[in-house]
Amino acid sequence: MSPAVVQASKSHDLDIQRRARLASFIGTTIEWYDFYLYGTAAALVFNKIFFTSYSATVGTIMALFTFSAGFIARPLGGIVMGHFGDRVGRKTMLIISLLTMGIATALIGVLPAYGSIGIAAPLLLLLLRVIQGFGVGGEWGGAVLVAVEHAPAGRRGLFGAWPQMGVPIGLLLANTVFLVSHHVMSESAFLSWGWRLGFLGSFLLIVVGLLIRLKMEETPDFQKVQERDEVARYPIAELFKKQWRTILLAIGIKLSQNSIFYIITVFALTYVDSALGLSDGVALVGVMVACCVSCFSLRFFGWLSDQYGRRPVYLMGAVASAVFSFPFFLLMDTRNAVLIGVSIVIALVFHDMMYGPQAAYMAEMFDANVRYSGASFGYQFATMIAGAVSPVLAVFLLDAADKQAWPIALYMIGMSVLTVIATVLAPETHRGIRRIRALAATRADGQVLTSPQLIDD
Repeated sequence: MSPAVVQASKSHDLDIQRRARLASFIGTTIEWYDFYLYGTAAALVFNKIFFTSYSATVGTIMALFTFSAGFIARPLGGIVMGHFGDRVGRKTMLIISLLTMGIATALIGVLPAYGSIGIAAPLLLLLLRVIQGFGVGGEWGGAVLVAVEHAPAGRRGLFGAWPQMGVPIGLLLANTVFLVSHHVMSESAFLSWGWRLGFLGSFLLIVVGLLIRLKMEETPDFQKVQERDEVARYPIAELFKKQWRTILLAIGIKLSQNSIFYIITVFALTYVDSALGLSDGVALVGVMVACCVSCFSLRFFGWLSDQYGRRPVYLMGAVASAVFSFPFFLLMDTRNAVLIGVSIVIALVFHDMMYGPQAAYMAEMFDANVRYSGASFGYQFATMIAGAVSPVLAVFLLDAADKQAWPIALYMIGMSVLTVIATVLAPETHRGIRRIRALAATRADGQVLTSPQLIDD
C-alpha cells in the first residue's frame, strides 16, 4: 500500500474519530442542558409555580420529587434503548433519545401554572419529567459507546471523557440561562414567563443536535458484532444471565459520584437559600465556575486513567469525596461567597476523578454485544437509587436536623464507602495496564504471555 493511500486512510480515520467525539459531546451537552435546566427550576422556581398550595418546605420537596421522577424512568429508558442499541446500532437510538428529551423539555416551557389549570399542572409536569428521564436513560450509554468504541488504542479514557464533558457544559448553560434571566427582569416577570425561555430554547438545540448526529458513523465495535453474527437476540436477558455480577459492580461504582454530584449542583442551591439565608445566585455562580473547571479536569482524569488504570484514579475520587464531605459544608457555612464557590469547585473536581474515567470504565466492563444495555442499565439504575434520592433526602435531613448539614455529610460518606468497596472488587479494565502487569508477571516466572485478551487494546 502506497504512503499516499496510508496517509489518506489515517486522515479518514481521524475524521471519523473527530465526528464521533463531536457528536457525543454536543449531543450530551444538549441532553444534560435539558435535564439540568429542570433541576435548577425544581430547586428555585417550580414550588412557586406548580405547588403553590403547600408551604415553602413542602412545595420544595414536592418540586424535587418531580425532579426525582426523571431518575426513576431512566433505567426503563436504558433497558429499552439499550436493547435496540445492541440490536440495530448506537446511532439510531442516539437520534431518538435526543428527540425525546428535546420535545419534552420544550413542552414544559408552555405548560400552564397551577393557578390556571389546578392539579393538572403538576401532573403534566410529572409526565413530561418522566419522558425526559426515559430519553436521557438511553442517551448516556449510546453517547459513551460512540466515543469509546471509536477511540484509538490506549486512549479510551480520554475519548470517553468527551461525552462526560456534556454534563458540566449542559449544567453551565442551564444555570447561565436562569442566572441571566433572573437578573435582567423583575421577580414577577421571571416567575410569570422568564423561566420558560430556557425550556423553549430546546427547540433550537434539537435542530443543532440532529444535524450533527445524522452525520456520525456507526461504531467499529458494533460493526464487528454484526460481521461476526454475534448480535444478541435479547440483550438484557443475556446480560443478566452472563454478567449479573458486573451489573452490581457497575451500580456500586456509580453511587458516590452520582449522589454527591446532585448534592453539589442541586441541593446546594436550596441550602444556600433556605439554610444560609443568602441569594441563590451565590451558589449558582459557584456551580458555574466549577463547571468551567470541570471541562478540563474531566479530560485530565480520563487521560490519567489511560496512563495508570481506571481503578486507581476512580478510588482516589471516591476517597477524596468522602474526606471532603464535612469540609464542604464547613466552607459553605462561612456565608462567604468566595469560600462557597471554592467548596463547590473542590467538591466537583473530586467528583471528576470518578466521572472522567467512568465512561471507559463502565463500557469496558461489558461484552460488545450487550454493552449498550449493560452500561446503560448499570449507570441508570444507580442514578435511580442515588441521584433521585439525594436532593430530596438532603432537604428532609436538613429540615429534621434544624438546618444542620452534618447528616447530609454522613450520607455522602456512606455512599462513598459503598463505591470504594465496589471499585476494589471490580477488575481493572484498561487492557494496556493489564498488559504491563502481565508482562511484569511473565518476566518474574519465566512463562510466555499468549492471551490475546491481555495484549489487545
